[in-house]
Amino acid sequence: MELEAAKMIGAGLATIALAGIGAGLGNVFGSYLTGAMRNPAAADKQRPTMMLAFALVEATGLFALLIAFLILFG
Repeated sequence: MELEAAKMIGAGLATIALAGIGAGLGNVFGSYLTGAMRNPAAADKQRPTMMLAFALVEATGLFALLIAFLILFG
C-alpha cells in the first residue's frame, strides 16, 4: 500500500467521530428543550450545563478533525 493511500484511509477513520457529533448535539439540545418545556422556571439554571455539554461535544469533533489533518498534512 502506498503512503498516500494509507494517509487517506487513516484520515477517513479519524473522522468517524464526526458522525457522533450530530447525535450528541441533538441529544443535548433535545434534552434541554424537553426540560425547559416541562419546567420553564428551571430553564435558566440549566443553561450553563447545556452550554458546557455543547462545548464538550463540539471539542470532541474538533479533536477528531485535528487528528485527521495531522494525518493528512503532518
